[in-house]
Amino acid sequence: MLRLSALYRYPLKSGKGEMLQSIELDKLGLAGDRRWMLVDEASGRFLTQRAEAKMSQLSALWNAGAELRGVTIWRDTLRVPDAGDQAARFVSDFLGKPTRLVQMPLERARTTQSGFGKDDDQVAFADGYPLLLIGEASRLALSETVGRELEMLRFRPNLVIEGSAPYAEDQWKRIRIGDIEFRVVKPCARCIMTTVDPQTGERSADREPFATLQKHRSTADGAMFGQNLVNDGNGRLEVGMPVDILE
Repeated sequence: MLRLSALYRYPLKSGKGEMLQSIELDKLGLAGDRRWMLVDEASGRFLTQRAEAKMSQLSALWNAGAELRGVTIWRDTLRVPDAGDQAARFVSDFLGKPTRLVQMPLERARTTQSGFGKDDDQVAFADGYPLLLIGEASRLALSETVGRELEMLRFRPNLVIEGSAPYAEDQWKRIRIGDIEFRVVKPCARCIMTTVDPQTGERSADREPFATLQKHRSTADGAMFGQNLVNDGNGRLEVGMPVDILE
């Protein structure tokens, strides 16, 4: 039997993950997931572990922002609340450069990448989609190929499924967890962030597991690991819930 074996939330984009036992879903995925983001003070361009590996050591708690600030995340330009000067001083000192902390309210959400999912699907500050799913067996299989144990947090999933075969999630199109249905809209293309140790913030000298993903999981769109999901409806998820494959 398939079951939901772990839940993770990342309040700050590219920041520390939180392991949860239960969580509410809203229209942007897990409530509070990637609703905060760091941006360059001058350009408003978003910052991630791709360039700032030490961001993996930062965490954020929910609070309301105030003045609106123009920011850019990938191809999206939008105006979102700024967390204020005190927060900006802290993150600027931590990264060693002028940085602002911004927040994503529900009413200012971005739309997901066109060509996948539905036209009205929305996302907060996640790269492209509200949710990422990985099978526990897939992590174990990749660890075996690389030759060492790889922490699940290295891949930053929201939902972990237990009981499936390695990479079985690549074939799923629709699933149900508890009473909530999810659409599997697109494989997740991985990047150099997978080489950052989530505990220390240090990059692996051998570029693993990204090097192995590029060798064994490469497609025309990148090295794939995990599946992007959109939830059709709100509700509550709890670790241990059964998972049904609908399509």
